[in-house]
Amino acid sequence: MNNNGAAPVGADNRDYLDKGLDAAEKKFGGQRFAGPDAVQRNRGMNEKITDAIRKCIEKVTGKKVPAKFSN
Repeated sequence: MNNNGAAPVGADNRDYLDKGLDAAEKKFGGQRFAGPDAVQRNRGMNEKITDAIRKCIEKVTGKKVPAKFSN
């Protein structure tokens, strides 16, 4: 982090769930998820997916998801 609290440009601020979804897309997604800009191109949809997963986990368990898995 820099002095104003923001992550530096190019920093990887994805949590474990986001990274896991990206890895699954690369492995099983085929051409749609290939290429150097695939992670950024799919970032918005992936955030919606991982947010929904977190909400389901919290609803079922009744506990907050640990910070490592939630951004």
